[in-house]
Amino acid sequence: MIAPYDPRKDMAGEEGVGPWGVVVATQANYYRVRLDTPDAPSSRGTVLLCTRRARLKKTGQQVMVGDRVQLEAIDWVDGRAAIATLGARQSLLDRPPVANADQILLVFALAEPDLDPQQLGRFLVKAEATGVPVSLCLNKQDLVSAETLHYWQDQLGQWGYSPTAISLQEGDALDGLRSQLQGRTTVVSGPSGVGKSSLINRLIPQASLRTGAVSGKLGRGRHTTRHVELFELPEGGFLADTPGFNQPDLTLPPEALGQCFPEIRQRLALEDCQFNDCLHRGDPGCAVGTAWPRYPFYLTLLAEAIEYDADLRQQRDPDAALKVRVGEKGQRHHEPRLQTKKYRRPSRRSQKQDLDELRYNLDDQADYLDSAPDGELPLG
Repeated sequence: MIAPYDPRKDMAGEEGVGPWGVVVATQANYYRVRLDTPDAPSSRGTVLLCTRRARLKKTGQQVMVGDRVQLEAIDWVDGRAAIATLGARQSLLDRPPVANADQILLVFALAEPDLDPQQLGRFLVKAEATGVPVSLCLNKQDLVSAETLHYWQDQLGQWGYSPTAISLQEGDALDGLRSQLQGRTTVVSGPSGVGKSSLINRLIPQASLRTGAVSGKLGRGRHTTRHVELFELPEGGFLADTPGFNQPDLTLPPEALGQCFPEIRQRLALEDCQFNDCLHRGDPGCAVGTAWPRYPFYLTLLAEAIEYDADLRQQRDPDAALKVRVGEKGQRHHEPRLQTKKYRRPSRRSQKQDLDELRYNLDDQADYLDSAPDGELPLG
């Protein structure tokens, strides 16, 4: 039987089995961990500033926000500890980097900035690609008419989503949303300026997140969140505020794109396509067909995925004449691939090895000359 954890051991400076907690924030090489172990109820909810043990780094174990970790060497006076063990992950998001998320809450504004269906579609596909359940929230319903709200609810219903419409100006508008978030770890994502930080401030007043206005010239929001952090809900559960960005990158293989569309999943649940590698382009034997609203949008993303896949194959081919460069805004262009041996700059390590070898040869030659009789040079 494992003995209950005794925090006095760590206070005395002994290292051993410590409490478990959740990483709620990371910055540089430091981590803030909220304790949640049932064996030490007096310390439950305590947040400690932690470092990561070197053995975790050596084995390639990266600590992320949302990870469950076990601590050791706790200094209760200064509120510090070391992360010794990384728990198993139930889910993992790369952008934003969050572990063990139960759902993604995608927040978009109905106005200021105006809702862009192409942008919304890309965000939804990106979120669906993670495999984590996706919920959709439409903010600023007080800025649009009832007809406009009904239009978007109908459109998104055809896409396979049931959005929750809210307004931060109305007191009881968040009641339905709170029930969706209770007891779960939710990643709040979406473009800049749609009200993600304002929403979290309403749900968790002590979060006190900085908010920004929408740019008048560009008609889109300014970035206010710079890193990922978990905030605890009063009803239980966590919200992860994430940096906003206006165009998510889609790097999906063509055969995986269809699973990111609820409309395609619904049709395939009723009937399978004739071929396992079907890309759902209306070919004979395809069960998906073409009579659904987002079919043209799907074809656009499919063409991008096929192009990206071809570029990736070319990038991996060392004999290819061209290589692919990706710009700051995600645009791709080709440029000539230089010959490796002729144009590659030697590394500092190889330069140092060459200098060491040259120094060794010179020292060897000096010793050889010193061993020769006066007036004579050794042959050879």
